[in-house]
Amino acid sequence: MVDSATNSTLFPGVGIKSFPGIKVAFIGMTLEGTPTIVSPSGVAGLEFHDETDTVNAMIPQLKAQGIEAIVVLIHEGGFPTLEGGNCTGLSGPILDIVNRLHTEVDLVISGHTHKVYNCLINNSADQSVRVTSAGQYARVLSDVDMIIDTRSKDVVAVSANNINVGSSTSAVVQDPSLLELVDHYAALSAMPATRVIGNITATIARDNNNSGESALGDVIADAQLAATRSAGTGSAVVAFMNPGGIRADLPFSAPGKVDGTVTYGEAFTVQPFGNSLVTMTLTGAQLYALLEQQWGTAQPFPRILQVSNGFTYAHTFPLPLNRNLDEAEGAQFTNSVRGHNYVVPRSVMIDGAAISPSASYRVTVNSFLADGGGTFTVLREGTNRLGGAVDTDALEAYLMANPTGVVPGPQNRIIRQ
Repeated sequence: MVDSATNSTLFPGVGIKSFPGIKVAFIGMTLEGTPTIVSPSGVAGLEFHDETDTVNAMIPQLKAQGIEAIVVLIHEGGFPTLEGGNCTGLSGPILDIVNRLHTEVDLVISGHTHKVYNCLINNSADQSVRVTSAGQYARVLSDVDMIIDTRSKDVVAVSANNINVGSSTSAVVQDPSLLELVDHYAALSAMPATRVIGNITATIARDNNNSGESALGDVIADAQLAATRSAGTGSAVVAFMNPGGIRADLPFSAPGKVDGTVTYGEAFTVQPFGNSLVTMTLTGAQLYALLEQQWGTAQPFPRILQVSNGFTYAHTFPLPLNRNLDEAEGAQFTNSVRGHNYVVPRSVMIDGAAISPSASYRVTVNSFLADGGGTFTVLREGTNRLGGAVDTDALEAYLMANPTGVVPGPQNRIIRQ
C-alpha cells in the first residue's frame, strides 16, 4: 500500500525483530483488493500492489542487511474443501501468491477468508512453505515453532499447530481484567441492544438461491426502497443492497427474547457499518451496466446485488450462486466466466414494464455502493443525489411499519436461466 503521489508506503512495510544474534523480518501487507471492499473515498490517493511482487522485491534489500529469516503476514487467504484445518482441495488467491513467492520466504501467516488451515504450499522453486490461517474472532490461535540455525541465521524448520480456544470445551482461562472490561461495555450496550424494533414470521436468512438472491437481501432492499419512496418527484423506484454488507441472518428464535421479535442488536449485527442511504438518478443503460458489473473483470468473486420488490431481471451466469459468495473466489470463478455480459437483454423490468436505456430512474443504494464500492463504479455516475437515513434506521422503520411480522423475501426477483 503506497501513496500515489510519493510512491512511498503509508506505513513501514517490514518490521525487523532482533533475537540473540539473529534478525527476523516480518513483511506485513493488507489486501490488494482493499479498494473493492471499502468505500473508495476512504483509500483515495493510495495504491494497493500485487502481494507477491511486493514481497519478492523486498528480498534483496533484506538479504543485504544479513537477514535470512523472513515471515510474511498477509491479509489474503484460501478456502479448504474440509473444515477443521484440513488443506484438502485448498483454493483461493493464497495459492497463486505462495506459488510465486521467492524461495527466501520461510513462513506465511494468512487470513481474510476466516478459514482455519495449516498447509504446506509450494513456492516458485516447488519448495514447501508453511502457510497458516487462524479462522476468525480469536477462536483459534496458530502456535508456530520456527527453528533458526544460529550460524547461518537461516530457518531450518517450521511447524505449526492450530489451537481451538473459542469453543465451550476450551480449557483457556479468561483473563479477569479483560473480562471486567468486556462486562462493563456489555452492560452499557444491553439496553439498546435488547430493544424490540419489530417482528418477523420466520428466520430470514442471507443464504442465496441459485440466482444469487437471498430472503434477507430482499427484505433489506425493500426496507431501503420504502425509506426513499415518497410522493415527491425524487421518489426511488428500486433499491440495491450489496451482499457483503449483510453480515448475519435475522433469527426467529434466540436466547433472551420472545420468538418472532427482532431486537436492535440483531438488526445491528445484520448491518453493522452505519452506511447512509443515497438516492440518485441513473439511465436504463447505466442500470444494465451496473448489473453486468456483478461479475465484471474487476470482481474477485461474483457480487450479486439484492434488489427491491418490483425490480426483476434474468441472467445466464453459468455457475450456481446458492453458496457463500466468498467461496466462489476459488478456482471456479476464473477469467473464462468473469467479465462477460450475462444479463438477458430486455429482461430488466420495473413493475412489469421493461426499462428503456434512455429513460431516467431514481435508484437507492447505501453510501458504500454510492461511492463505487464493491467495484460498482457505474454508481459514481449517478446524478441528483439525495442523502437519506442510516441503513439500520431504514430497516427498523420497515419492521415497525409491518407490526404483524415481516415475512422472508420471496427470492423470485432474479432469475438464472
